[in-house]
Amino acid sequence: MANITIVDQNNKEVGKRELNPAVFGLESDAGFVHRVYASLASAQRGGTSATKTVADVSGGGKKPFKQKGTGRARQGTTRAAQMRHGGTAHGPNADTAFVSRINKKERRRALCLVLSDCVRDGKLTIVNKLELAEIKTKAFLDVMTALEAKSGLFVLAESNNNVELSGRNVPNTKVVLDGQVSLHDLLKSKRVILTEAAVDKLEERLS
Repeated sequence: MANITIVDQNNKEVGKRELNPAVFGLESDAGFVHRVYASLASAQRGGTSATKTVADVSGGGKKPFKQKGTGRARQGTTRAAQMRHGGTAHGPNADTAFVSRINKKERRRALCLVLSDCVRDGKLTIVNKLELAEIKTKAFLDVMTALEAKSGLFVLAESNNNVELSGRNVPNTKVVLDGQVSLHDLLKSKRVILTEAAVDKLEERLS
């Protein structure tokens, strides 16, 4: 089991803790994490590109020439896909879904792999608690300065209005609850700061 130091929000050591190896002690698997991340990112695509089909293109109501006797292939409309100014066959549309199937166990394992990498790389910090007397960005910045974090992902176990609103305007910084932790946030954050209660919940949920 990996041991990690627990600090308070002034960065003073208050104890040590053994982390659950099933969540924070997995061997690195970059290929697996990339596959899960790529799938989740694709699912966020909006499908904004679109083309007009034969039904959407204006005109084409009249048959271009008679059915028989011209020596040409029969045509029913000038807006068919093979005609100039015609519609597009099998083109993209706004309803296109870019989703590949990733099950819950795979998403859970990917989170554990990234959390394990955070421990190995020294990105993870555990604080006994995060509390602010009032909603004030400067107070939140003071905590970040004490923890030597210029930016990062702060994970709480329970909603704390003072902390969440105080950290809302800090650039490249996000405050979330343990159930809202995403693979994207973990990968892009240079620091991950968890409260001890959040660690308990993550270990219970992910192990």
